[in-house]
Amino acid sequence: MKSGNRHPETAAVHGASDLEKKNGPVATPIYQTSTFEVTDNDEQERVTSTDRYYTRWGNPTISVAEQTVAALEGTDAARVFASGMGAITTTILALLKSGDHIVAQRDLYGGVTKFLSQWLPKMGIETTLVDTTEYEQHARAIRPNTKMFYVESPTNPALRVVDFQQVTALAQQCGLISMIDSTFGTPINQGPAEYGFDVVMHSGTKYLAGHADLTCGAVCGRQELIEQIHDTRTTLGNCMDPHAAWLLIRGLKTLAVRVARQNENALRVAGFLEQHAKVRRVYYPFLKSHPQHAVARRQMSGGGGMVTFEVDGTGEDARRVSEALRLFTLATSLGGVESLVSIPVLTSHAMISADLREKMGVTEQMVRLSVGIENAGDLVADLERALEAVGAGRTVAVK
Repeated sequence: MKSGNRHPETAAVHGASDLEKKNGPVATPIYQTSTFEVTDNDEQERVTSTDRYYTRWGNPTISVAEQTVAALEGTDAARVFASGMGAITTTILALLKSGDHIVAQRDLYGGVTKFLSQWLPKMGIETTLVDTTEYEQHARAIRPNTKMFYVESPTNPALRVVDFQQVTALAQQCGLISMIDSTFGTPINQGPAEYGFDVVMHSGTKYLAGHADLTCGAVCGRQELIEQIHDTRTTLGNCMDPHAAWLLIRGLKTLAVRVARQNENALRVAGFLEQHAKVRRVYYPFLKSHPQHAVARRQMSGGGGMVTFEVDGTGEDARRVSEALRLFTLATSLGGVESLVSIPVLTSHAMISADLREKMGVTEQMVRLSVGIENAGDLVADLERALEAVGAGRTVAVK
């Protein structure tokens, strides 16, 4: 149960509203304005810290989006951003300083890995990468100047599942800020804040918005942390646009029903792939074959809409399969109502080195599916037909 004794389905629709009857619009208005009029300079000073001063500071439409996300995650407050990477980078820059150190899992979205390894060192902030589910490594990596644990669960693209209890217990014991990218998990399938995570982040472009029509990020957490993040967001200027915030609010209203359908479809797709002769391995948290299946079942109410598999062949075979699909659109990103397919080494993890991809277990044979809300039988049939492409076009060497 989330804050206010409302279930996620209700929080997604009503956010933090009081539900009292009032003579007002049912749909949230779009405050498509950059600034707000005041009657005098005394009022100008009073509104500076509100959402009716200047839209880089805040905006009433943006506030509704933030209150809804916070209600979904059961946290004190939230802030939204122009992108998921904007949310991540702003949060880390807000909470850390030169000389600080981060312990982060090795399995991360490629853009985050690049930020941690190439950008933060320029600012005097170091990161140690550890194996995602080896918690003794997490403990050994802690230094006197360590300030943050950064994790992602389920991970992109191998869908490894982090044990929330172990990570937050260690963070609390050592006085560290714990931050999680919960994009793949969604607020419907898991609640990291309930396990003690200080900061919960989402690339709202994906499941929260759900329709592949905007980019945004969201960060939720304790009030004092969110205030620090807000101050940095105001300075860096990567706030969300009011119209995009309105689209996010609209998308959030159907989050629960979309995710429920995607959970069902993805489990069926994963089960089909696991039995297919041309599939080497399937990654899906709610399959019994998943190495963290027990952890996933304990802390997740659904396995999510992402399925990753490796073809029993070459990287070229994986490309052929992705290009042969018709209902799964070949495109990057994920989480929308339509099913997508991508090759991680060419998209989400193209920006990191082959050596690091190998350590992460990201292979050329990997195909990542974002399962939508279409008929599951149609999706399975599309995959069955596309997998016929494995091995097609190979030449046999003549001795």
